[in-house]
Amino acid sequence: MKFNSKHILRIILILSSTAASAQFYAGLQTGAGNLESNVAGTATETKMGGAVKAGYIYSFTKNIGIGSGIEFSQYKQNVSLIYSNILTNYEVDASGSAFIYNVTTSNYKEKQTLQAVQIPLFVQLKTNINVGIDFNFRAGVKYFLPVSYKIKAAADNVNGTAYYPDFNLTIDNLPEYGIGQQSSYSASGEYETKGTFMSSFELGFTFDIGKKNALYAAMFLEKGNGTILDQEKNQSYVGYNPASTTDRKANGLYSTEQNAEIRPVAFGLTLGWNFK
Repeated sequence: MKFNSKHILRIILILSSTAASAQFYAGLQTGAGNLESNVAGTATETKMGGAVKAGYIYSFTKNIGIGSGIEFSQYKQNVSLIYSNILTNYEVDASGSAFIYNVTTSNYKEKQTLQAVQIPLFVQLKTNINVGIDFNFRAGVKYFLPVSYKIKAAADNVNGTAYYPDFNLTIDNLPEYGIGQQSSYSASGEYETKGTFMSSFELGFTFDIGKKNALYAAMFLEKGNGTILDQEKNQSYVGYNPASTTDRKANGLYSTEQNAEIRPVAFGLTLGWNFK
């Protein structure tokens, strides 16, 4: 595509106008970050989460603007199995024979850490309530893209048994083929993830610090509209190793349901700095 001098001049004027009207911001977000789950039999202990953010707000009028930017967030939580029931999965042993893999654990827990990139798009409404003080309301969506979702699993004891339905045979102690007990289990793993959209709301104030700078303080609420897990099949939360009982992979509690709904939810405080 060819551009003549008039097109180039027009683009420069539009960009210059946008930059002149844009208010840039940088800030921190802290509060409770939770990954809501519909997987039965699990309990979640929420930890503090947070994010760093930067972006800009383009003002259409004195009271209305639209903003965007980029954010890096982290969620941490502990998830445990409420009761030590038997969870079943289908596996294939080293000889190629299919069997039903039954796993029981005692005091199973996993520490989860999720890191993500967020791209917000929001509308800002503001009104002046006093000299140098504005009331702000922001509402919009964020594209939530997980970068990593890692887990560290531990249990006092893991017991894996094999049932071969073709032979009506149950094996519970064959360590060299991955069947049997293991004490003091610990392993690391990672969930497969995908992006989703979040609803986002902020309610707060800006306090002018000079002509071109302002302090921003607000409360925020964010909620995912879809699951972040991307799983192709059901798996045992403690994986099967056909060669040993001492090196079992941590697939994680959420891997037991292929279509598990795991949605990020966060609320807390935002502190930022606005400048032109």
